[in-house]
Amino acid sequence: MELLAAIRALERLSRTCKIKLFTDSQYLKQGITSWLPKWKAKNWKKSDGKPVKNKDLWQILDTLTSKHEIDWIWIQGHSGHKENTIVDKLARDAIILGKKNKLKPDPLG
Repeated sequence: MELLAAIRALERLSRTCKIKLFTDSQYLKQGITSWLPKWKAKNWKKSDGKPVKNKDLWQILDTLTSKHEIDWIWIQGHSGHKENTIVDKLARDAIILGKKNKLKPDPLG
């Protein structure tokens, strides 16, 4: 869901921007800043030779990030960071609402 959140946020931008993107996900931050170039160079394989999980999402995110200057900032989750607390509550509320309405997670479609 971390990947999808970043994708959906970047899709909302209508012009090239310089932004700070905060995340509490090391998977997202490390993936986009460190691992992605290596995965692409190895034809979407990890260092152990196994396929990259969520390749489709990483490819979309790669395309979207190429349009912007992004400073990826990791913050500790559940540590009192005001915006992180708000976003966490919104995500939990969306899960409850989705279950109540029998909605499926966004499959990028």
